[in-house]
Amino acid sequence: MNVVILAGGGGTRLWPVSRKNKPKQIQHFIGDQTLMQETFSRIRTGFPAKNIYVSTHYDHLQGIRQQIPQLPAKNYILETAKKDTAGAIGLAAVTLAKKNPHEIMVMANADHYIKNRKEYIRLLKLAAKVIKKDPHNSVVIGIKPTYPETGYGYIKINKLFGQFGDDEVFFGQRFVEKPDKKTAQRYVKRWDYLWNSAIFCWRVDYLLELYQKHLPKHYAVLMRIQPALGTKHEKKVVTREFKKLKPISIDYGIMEKTKNILVIPASFDWVDVGHWRTVKEVLSRSDTENVVKGQHVGIESSGNLIYSYTGRLIGTAGLKDMIIIDTEDCLLVCPKDRAQDVKKIVEKLQKEKLNKYL
Repeated sequence: MNVVILAGGGGTRLWPVSRKNKPKQIQHFIGDQTLMQETFSRIRTGFPAKNIYVSTHYDHLQGIRQQIPQLPAKNYILETAKKDTAGAIGLAAVTLAKKNPHEIMVMANADHYIKNRKEYIRLLKLAAKVIKKDPHNSVVIGIKPTYPETGYGYIKINKLFGQFGDDEVFFGQRFVEKPDKKTAQRYVKRWDYLWNSAIFCWRVDYLLELYQKHLPKHYAVLMRIQPALGTKHEKKVVTREFKKLKPISIDYGIMEKTKNILVIPASFDWVDVGHWRTVKEVLSRSDTENVVKGQHVGIESSGNLIYSYTGRLIGTAGLKDMIIIDTEDCLLVCPKDRAQDVKKIVEKLQKEKLNKYL
């Protein structure tokens, strides 16, 4: 069993700290460790370094290697273009399949924050056990929702597949994209809707069969890449072929189209650190508490996330539920409930060719 950490995202919703050359996974948002270091450290509690792989872009390789020098150089799976998660996971699948077609691969994400490491590792190993019993399935760990989150996808579970010790594993019925608030409130009250954690597990030969069936153009590209992997021609071939892929997520490209899905319900604390509001939620003990990094003086201000990376003092008066991020060249100010829209700022910067701020 191998764990593949996806670390190729751009993190545009965490701008202006997450930038093109220094993306979110190698930045400090929550504690003393970066998201990448925290993820690697968590997985190392249950797996040796030789069984951990990192999937990322060539441009991010140096920054990540500096942060996790314990990872063998051969355990990097390197993309030459950003083609979303279907491209990244497909490249990981053919890399592992070349060594062992029956290898079990479980996906981890560099931007997940998980408190209960022991339970997390236990469920990763349970996912592999389920795949060993029936390899022609995809397994996903579903998180029991604790509040009506509209920024996550959900998965609806159905009848029981089997009992593994004290754990129940269910058939997955369907994926549900980010719901509105009313729908999310309904889901939280039910037992059969879980957050889609994107923690997936497959045997790699079966996963490649899914690519052949549902993403045949991806499959053709991956088959042209595979013979060059591990040779001196690897980068040249990956560069030539990988750019031909159409960007699409694994969820849209495969998971929503396949029927053989098994779900392991989990209740450990899990957060997808995808935008500034989630940073606030992880670090605050209450909705009204201010989370501050740097110097801040506030009057009647509550529920704010205030980060100063410049040493400048930030003063607020009558400010509630806001995000203020101050860096050397950019200042972000937005309501907490508009945190998802930070990505639109980045898109506008790209459109207006303000590249120095990207």
